[in-house]
Amino acid sequence: MQFKPLARTGILLPEICLGTMTFGEQNSQDDAFKQLSYALERGLNFWDTAEMYPVPPKPETQGSTEQMIGNWITENGQRDKLFLASKIAGPSQGGSHIRDGQTRFTATDISSALDGSLKRLQTDYIDLYQLHWPQRPSPIFGKLSYGNAEATAQQDITPLEETLSALNDEVKRGRIRFIGLSNETPWGTMKFLQLAEKLGMEKIVSVQNAYSLLNRTYESGMSEIARFEDVGLLAYSPLAFGYLTGKYRHGARPANGRITLFSRFSRYSNPESEWATEQYAQLAEQHGLTLTQLALAFIKQQFFVTSTIIGATTMQQLKENIDAFDTDLSDEILESINAIHRQQPNPAP
Repeated sequence: MQFKPLARTGILLPEICLGTMTFGEQNSQDDAFKQLSYALERGLNFWDTAEMYPVPPKPETQGSTEQMIGNWITENGQRDKLFLASKIAGPSQGGSHIRDGQTRFTATDISSALDGSLKRLQTDYIDLYQLHWPQRPSPIFGKLSYGNAEATAQQDITPLEETLSALNDEVKRGRIRFIGLSNETPWGTMKFLQLAEKLGMEKIVSVQNAYSLLNRTYESGMSEIARFEDVGLLAYSPLAFGYLTGKYRHGARPANGRITLFSRFSRYSNPESEWATEQYAQLAEQHGLTLTQLALAFIKQQFFVTSTIIGATTMQQLKENIDAFDTDLSDEILESINAIHRQQPNPAP
């Protein structure tokens, strides 16, 4: 297990983070406990969750992921060994059932969201607290551009200064240690950084965005910010909802696969993604690798990645994903990956 610095905090994080968004939907509490314990045994003391989880979001399950993690902490202790990350839901995407729809990034809503997460997690602080997605209209979740609809949208947007100030106050109170962003753009990231410097407030230390062989949009703009501003990527969906494990090749739909169970997740199921996935799968086979090894090793070798968030619904998947980080890709393989990427860039943004 390799460890990488979290910005300039002095904290070293494992190159793998345990993602938990299936806890409470595809995974029971017993499953969750086994995964959490095994992860810690393997050196994965970095766990990521969110008040919205599990996914897909439902009123009857919302918050149960944090609750399961909290139950594990209460039963097993070891809070001081963990680096725990959670996220506050923004408006629209998460659903009106979250905090009765009071999901803007105001000081009041941030305080309320944090109250709930701390209670469910059964802890008095969160190590990394992230804005799950921008409150403003943004080119995220499958959109490739900031178009006319976003530019002309009328929304009651909380000023970023107010949001940053509220997060800064929570750091001073000791309820959170560090702040981060998620599903954010270069403009939003730089704006938060500029405000922090101007106002003498807490600087963001990470951005949690999607990044995989099928979605390398982070490399345009955001990777340069990581290089010069020292704000690394926490890469989520590194296996593209399972597509980059190969289990959906040739139209296969395994019974317990997330795509099979939840047809709403169509981000990775377009013809362009399926073509690219097949090319990467064949490349992996040519070099005696699994597609999972190819996909995860590619991410870990990027200079701008602080940690890769992996999730699993079975212990076998979790073990395979962790073991994949022992793989290093040669320059020859990396060039072959780039050749495929040039033919079909970012089919699943």
